[in-house]
Amino acid sequence: MMQSNESAASHAEQSPYLAHHFVRKTQQDSAIKLGMWAFLVQEILFFGGLFMAYIAMRYLYPEVWSSAYNALDWRMGAFNTVVLLTSSLTMALAVREAQLGSKDNDTSKKQVMYLAITIACACAFMVVKYFEYSAKFEHGFLPGENYHPHHVPDWALYGDIAANAPQLFFAVYFMMTGTHGLHVVIGIGVLTWILIRAHQGKYNKDNFAPVENVGLYWHLVDLIWIFLFPLLYLVK
Repeated sequence: MMQSNESAASHAEQSPYLAHHFVRKTQQDSAIKLGMWAFLVQEILFFGGLFMAYIAMRYLYPEVWSSAYNALDWRMGAFNTVVLLTSSLTMALAVREAQLGSKDNDTSKKQVMYLAITIACACAFMVVKYFEYSAKFEHGFLPGENYHPHHVPDWALYGDIAANAPQLFFAVYFMMTGTHGLHVVIGIGVLTWILIRAHQGKYNKDNFAPVENVGLYWHLVDLIWIFLFPLLYLVK
């Protein structure tokens, strides 16, 4: 019994953030990071299917695909790109602040500030996406049977073989940007949770893995948009 108590005491002395089923804090952090990277890999595989759908449709309907981008506002896409790149910078700074946080002052005002800016950028992205989607709905540019444009675009006149190409373009567009937008919304929720805990002083140089892993997720969300923006808004 005495040996068991000593072992428990030794376990607790290693780090107050060490879970009971890990031997060392480094082991715990490595397991957490491995799990996060495994999750990110499956996310890449998931979005890879959407990108393959884009490639296939563009190959089948090159004329329509090379012109349909005119229905999208590249300025909104460019603005959102700048917003997300800014959020990646502030997220990286928040992780850095967590890594440098001292034991004597767990609550880092800079860490909270950078997380707040990241969340604000994510919200700005979704606001722009709302206005962009609203314009598509107003003009009838919806996928499938709901595709009823108020005027027949020039890029819809390529014969019977491309009769459904405009619907397919917007189906791919809404699927790719909508799925990405869902990830942004999830990111806002997770970032808010991290911000609250950061304000409570939960993260410092001895316990920064949660902030770092959320940062990895957010960088992936930004990276996916960096591919979506040129493919949908710029490539002719």
